[in-house]
Amino acid sequence: MPDVFVNYRTGDGEETAVAIERELSHRFGSDRIFRASKSLRPGEAFDDGLLTNVRRSGVLFTVIGSRWTGFAQLHSEDDWVRRELEEAFRCAVPVVPVLVGRHTERLRADLLPPSLERLARCHSIRFDTQDAEAGLRRIGDIAVDHVPALARAERTSAPRAVAAESGSVHSSMDSVSGRTNVQARDIGGDVGGTVVKGVHGPLHLGSGDQHNHSPHLTGDGAQYVAGDNNGGVHHAWGGRRDEDRRR
Repeated sequence: MPDVFVNYRTGDGEETAVAIERELSHRFGSDRIFRASKSLRPGEAFDDGLLTNVRRSGVLFTVIGSRWTGFAQLHSEDDWVRRELEEAFRCAVPVVPVLVGRHTERLRADLLPPSLERLARCHSIRFDTQDAEAGLRRIGDIAVDHVPALARAERTSAPRAVAAESGSVHSSMDSVSGRTNVQARDIGGDVGGTVVKGVHGPLHLGSGDQHNHSPHLTGDGAQYVAGDNNGGVHHAWGGRRDEDRRR
C-alpha cells in the first residue's frame, strides 16, 4: 500500500499532480506513491481502491489550482476529489494543500462545502512552476517528515546522483580486488596499459621520432640557434663519417 496519496482535479493542476507523483516515485519507489490514473489496475473497483488507499496513506497532498474552488462538482457529495479529502480527515491522515503557481489564493472556508472547511485551516505550501525542481524536492522532504519510513526507502532504493558541480563522483560500483575498476575521475587496479591524466604539453608513448613544431636536424655539423645571437656561433669539426671513408 502507498505511503503518499496525490489528490487532484482533472482540469485544474493535473500536470502538477503528475510531476509530484513521478518525482516521489523516482525518489522513494513507485509502489509507495498513489495517483489514481497510474495506480489503479484495469478492472479494479475504483471506489474501493481510492478510499482504501487514502486510509492507508501516511500523508495526502491535494493539488489546488487557481480554479479549484470554482468547480461546481466540489459541492456534490459524489465528487471524488471531495470524497478522498473527507476520507483523509475521517481517518486522521495529514492533508497538505499544494497551491499551484504564484497567483493561486489560499483556500477560504466560506468557499468550501462544510465537510471541507477544515481544509482552509491546513497549512499549505506553494508550488512555483518557475522553480519546479526546488518545489518537488520540498514536497519530498515534507513526505519524509510525515512518513519517516520513506527516508529508509530513499537510502536503499533511490539511485545515487552525480554531483557534477562539486567535481565529486558517486556510484554504486563496488571495489573489486585484483581486477580493474574504472569510473569518472577515478581509476583503480591494473588497466593493462598506460593511463595518462592531466597532461599539458607534448607527450610520446610509442616508438620512433617525435617532432613538436621544431627544426629536425640530422647529420654532421648541424647547428641551431633559437633567440638572439649577439656574439655569433662558430662551429668547426674535422674528419669524415665512417660511411664517407668507405666510398
